[in-house]
Amino acid sequence: MATLAFTKGHGTGNDFVLYADPDGELDLTPAQVAAICDRHFGVGADGVLRAVRSRSLPEGAAALAEDPDAEWFMDYRNADGSIAEMCGNGIRVFTRFLLDNGLADLSPGETLAVGTRSGVRDVQLATNGFQADLGRWALDGGEPLVRAKELPVARPGLGINVGNPHVVVALASDEELESADLSYIPVLDPEPVDGANVEFVVAADPLVRDGVGHIRMRVHERGSGETLSCGTGAVAAALATRYWAGEGAPNQWRVDVPGGTVGVRMFAAEDGEHVSLSGPAELVFDGELTV
Repeated sequence: MATLAFTKGHGTGNDFVLYADPDGELDLTPAQVAAICDRHFGVGADGVLRAVRSRSLPEGAAALAEDPDAEWFMDYRNADGSIAEMCGNGIRVFTRFLLDNGLADLSPGETLAVGTRSGVRDVQLATNGFQADLGRWALDGGEPLVRAKELPVARPGLGINVGNPHVVVALASDEELESADLSYIPVLDPEPVDGANVEFVVAADPLVRDGVGHIRMRVHERGSGETLSCGTGAVAAALATRYWAGEGAPNQWRVDVPGGTVGVRMFAAEDGEHVSLSGPAELVFDGELTV
């Protein structure tokens, strides 16, 4: 038995249990992660974020090879204990955790490199919290049919990868968006080998205001269920909507989720188009657990 000092935090309602394990000495089992994330018998969270130095775990070697400044690695586990490649809201909360615990420094205009299983991601301070460059994105997996409880007809989705897999579905109205029962896992046909996060999106009317696109979104996260927000999901939803809107669609988007609002921006980089996510990150309380 060991005592785990932890912090509870969230980004627009997407909540996490975080703990520092600099030398990689306390790698929780999937069962332990699931018990911690249980909202009735545990702390309750959408996932667990372990702050471990990149040199202290095998996956960190690739991060250090990509960027020697990536001292810290965000080891992210879903609520069911499964491993996830990346988390857009999580990396902002992870950065807040590092800063508030004196594990890293970040001044205005500077960049903090964070290792993830999707590669190194750069985080900066922003007016509304933090902005993370999530790197290149790609269309991924065609247009599977998506069935969700209380939506009577299967809808085509668009596969998008932003370091983790997503399928984005356009709905016709706010009423459709609100009626979907996302306590059930949406059914994808064909089913991606590694599963996918599924986003349901409604465009605002008008879609673009003052050069900024505006959409609403709900999400069922792979391994966690419906969450109040999904950062990479918001990015995927904005990318899909821009793709559907066609030429002339903006590169800056506001995405409203049940837990708040995040910003998405697409921009050119040397290795192709990148996409960034900005939004708040809050630490709520500290505690201890016996694990």
